[in-house]
Formats: sequence, C-alpha cells, structure tokens
Amino acid sequence: MTTAGLVTLRVPYVELRESGQWLSPVRRAWELEDGNHPLTPEIEERLCVMATATFSYEKAAQVAACWGSPVADDSTIWHHVQRAGERARETEAARVRAVGIPALREEIVSHAARDNGEDFSLLIMMDGWMARERGKDWGLKPAQTKGERVVWREQKTGIVMRTDHRATTQSNRPIVLEKSVVSHQGEWDGLAKKLHAEALRCGAATAREVFVVADGGIWIWNLAAERFSHATELLDFYHASEHLWTVAKALYGEGAPEAKQWVEPLLHELRHDGEAGVLNTLEELSEMLGELDEDRAGTVERNQRYFHEHRDRLHYAEAERRGCPVGSGAMESTCAQLQGRFKRTGQFWSEPGKDNLMALELTMRNGDAKLLWPMAREQH
Repeated sequence: MTTAGLVTLRVPYVELRESGQWLSPVRRAWELEDGNHPLTPEIEERLCVMATATFSYEKAAQVAACWGSPVADDSTIWHHVQRAGERARETEAARVRAVGIPALREEIVSHAARDNGEDFSLLIMMDGWMARERGKDWGLKPAQTKGERVVWREQKTGIVMRTDHRATTQSNRPIVLEKSVVSHQGEWDGLAKKLHAEALRCGAATAREVFVVADGGIWIWNLAAERFSHATELLDFYHASEHLWTVAKALYGEGAPEAKQWVEPLLHELRHDGEAGVLNTLEELSEMLGELDEDRAGTVERNQRYFHEHRDRLHYAEAERRGCPVGSGAMESTCAQLQGRFKRTGQFWSEPGKDNLMALELTMRNGDAKLLWPMAREQH
C-alpha cells in the first residue's frame, strides 16, 4: 500500500544457507520485511504523525480519510503506532546504553559540540504529571464488585534546551524555539538516565553553563545532584512566591489587606537580589509563633524550613543576568501539552499502549522521526 494506491510487486526470495531463513532483499531494502502489514514507510509515518497530532485514534482515522489515505481505520493506525513506538523505545534505550560506553559517549559529545558550537548555556527542567491506566481488575463485573479498575501513575518528564532558544511574540508572550523532551513512568532514576543521555546529546558536556530550574520536588533535586552536580540550581520563582503567600495568609488570614502589604515587598526583594533579606525576615518570624494557633504556627514553620532548604536556589536576579529564566513555564507548558493527549475524558491506557504512543510522541517532538523512517525521509 503506497501513497499512490495499491502496488503489487513480484520480488525474488532467497534462502540463507546458515539459518534456512527465507527473505527478500527487495523488501528489506524498502523496509517492507513485515509481509503481514504491507505499508510503505511514507504512509506509516503519516498515520503515526496524525495519531500524535490529534487527540485520539478515531480522530486520526477521520483525518486520514480526509486526505484519501488507503488506511483510515483507527485499529490499523493503533497497530502501526505500537510498531513505531516499540522502535522508538528501542532507539531511546540504545541511546541510554551508549552513554555508558566510553567510545560511544565521546562520539556523542563530539557530535553535540559540532552542532552547538562553543558559546552557549543549557537549561534543564523537570516535573511530574499523572496519567490514568487500566488497573489489574479492569473490566471487572458486576459494577458494584470492588476492585482496582483504574490506577493513576506519575509520568516524570524533563526538558532540555539552550537558553538562547527562547523568544517573545509580538504580544510579548514568551515562546521556546526548540527543546528536547523525555519522560518516564517509575522511579526518578529511570528518568535520570534518559535525561542525562538527552542532555549530552544537546551539548551538556561542552556548555558554558548548565542550569536546572524546577519546583521543590525532592526527587528533582536528587536527580540533579546525581546527574548534573555542576549545574546551577534555581527554585521556580512562582513556587517560591506561592510559599511566601502561604506564610502571609497564615500570619494575617485569607484575603486580609495586611497579608498583601507584608508579602509584596518581600516578593520584590526576592526577585531583585534581596534573597538574604527575605530569609532573615522569615527567620525572625520564629519570635511570634507563640502568638499563633497550632495550625498557623505549623504552616509558618514548614515554610521556614522550605526556604532554608532552598536557600542556595533563590538567586533569581543573578541567574537572569546569566541568561537563565527564573520560571519553569516551558516545563509547565510541556506537561500541559502531554496531558492534552494522554489525559482526556474516557482515556484509560494499557501501560504498553501508553508507553509506545509516548515514545512516538517524544520522537516527533524531538525531531527524530528520520530515525524511525529513514527511507521515507530519503524519498522527501
């Protein structure tokens, strides 16, 4: 099946003496070894692009029918997404393994240096979001029977980008020109391997500086300490401001004008080289904890510890002078986009189905489709 319609080929098969296996050199050269699903790479790539660009396999099939695809049913599209997704996961796993082999790692670093030049800084961000999967008791009947039909699992996600790959629109809205995305379901060390491999591919070994900007998640900073120990770490300013507002409300009450009067000067000070003064102000609150009830005092104490733990990640003005953004908006946007595809009403994923589509989605986002369909790209 081709973009021009059905083409019938008569090609020779040969038997390998060593294994007795029969194969067709023509089909292998054209990447058509799987005789059960005879689509050209061009059509498979188009179907997979539609599956990631739309929000369901059914919608992808509707779009395919509009451009006259000879394959326009959602089950066939699903099948080819699984095939391509498995290849994408194998490619990612090979990239992670290559980082652990000195000769291949050196080749990755050299290639990144050629692509990126010498004078650039790299930005790394991380966050997590939840996806809904079918539980071990999915489909259990009758409805009133208790069981684990649905489970929510965290998708730990990271992005890598150059700090100079940011711009603004005419309306002054910030945009990212190019970024790489990785994701992992499970413990943070799984994401660490993928993110480290992608960062090396993006030039982390030769970058002038590496920044890690994220919220206060413990696993994020553990990952940064293990894989990016020389990076400059920065707590997302929005999360820091939320915690200061939490303290203000604990001190003066929700909606009290005094809360706003207390917090706004501190936010300005924190944003413009005054982090030391903000930390001192928070420490001084210990003297008035006895005047608060137990819940409010506990809230203040928790946030005092929060800022103390992140005291070395609050240098916002200095980081901005060095070209680093003070917020993790690019990460939040990436998570929102992925949730728009993987967290829609009525979607309950099997783990392989989600993982294969996710691998394919990230392959598209990272500009690596040529690795899955080299023949189709050569035709272009």
